[in-house]
Amino acid sequence: MDFLFTNIAYASVDSFVLNVNRMIINPIIALLFAAAFAYFLYGVFQFISNQDNEEAKIKGRDHIIWGILGIVIMMGVFTILDMIMNTFNIEGIDPEEGRVEIQLPNN
Repeated sequence: MDFLFTNIAYASVDSFVLNVNRMIINPIIALLFAAAFAYFLYGVFQFISNQDNEEAKIKGRDHIIWGILGIVIMMGVFTILDMIMNTFNIEGIDPEEGRVEIQLPNN
């Protein structure tokens, strides 16, 4: 019965960043990839199934374009991140595994 003392949970910053990346950011990225791919497939289906209706074909084409654009933007972010990490020789960060190792300088 320690009412006067607060319980303190000790965690390092790198484990916090790793958990946020693994449990929040990576699933959101996977969901966005899946949504962009589903939007693309919906556009393909709409384009193919409405060959007689020109307006529906245009909507399907637009869905295809926006789906591809979403996928390209997300791939571009990973590519730019990888180029930055390789250019500045940053080590300890693996976005694919969601691993971040922070090394503090010794004073």
